[in-house]
Amino acid sequence: MRIDDKTKELVAIGASITANCQPCLQYHVDQARRFGAADQEIVEAIEVGKQVRRGASAKMDAFASKLAGAPAATAVRDVCCG
Repeated sequence: MRIDDKTKELVAIGASITANCQPCLQYHVDQARRFGAADQEIVEAIEVGKQVRRGASAKMDAFASKLAGAPAATAVRDVCCG
């Protein structure tokens, strides 16, 4: 089974958010629209990217604190995006 172009662009939108890449985000939003993505689909892809980014940065903050011997500021869930 092949992933269609619209779905690829929605995935790329989420990846652009997690990478903090504004030019990437603009490009992939434009491409997603070109391939027929609705605004709500784009919004949902952005929200998923934000969830992943939050989870990843919280895990990194806790890891960095542990390496430095400092207590972690907040509890971090065992899931990526929680």
